[in-house]
Amino acid sequence: MALRDKYNHAIQTAKNLRFQGGADERDGKLYFKGTVQTQDEANKIWDAIKTIPTWQQEVVAEIRATGTAPAGASTGGQAERTYTVKSGDTLSKIAKEMLGDTNAYMDIFNANKDQLSDPNKIKPGQVLKIPQPAHK
Repeated sequence: MALRDKYNHAIQTAKNLRFQGGADERDGKLYFKGTVQTQDEANKIWDAIKTIPTWQQEVVAEIRATGTAPAGASTGGQAERTYTVKSGDTLSKIAKEMLGDTNAYMDIFNANKDQLSDPNKIKPGQVLKIPQPAHK
């Protein structure tokens, strides 16, 4: 299996976080090199890489946080919340835990259509965006 396919989750996570750089496969290794805005974003990419048990033999990564906010980003708003899927999780369970309402699972699904095609198919290690709870 090609490493870019094997590490697709990590590559997609990097893209979602506006990773400035690339993931190049050469000499049997995947080289991640680039920058993101915050250390938290860099950690999320690392977490995605580490979902593959053999990552230490296959990945060479240099992911740095630049510490600057993207143009037009507001510093006064609430930071986007995320949730890393664990074994046994369902979107309903995550919705209950994070939003206080099991029926809000479709809100989570809709916020993550970039990586989910079916609300019943989530995988451990996926980092899902958690929307702000709807105010009643």
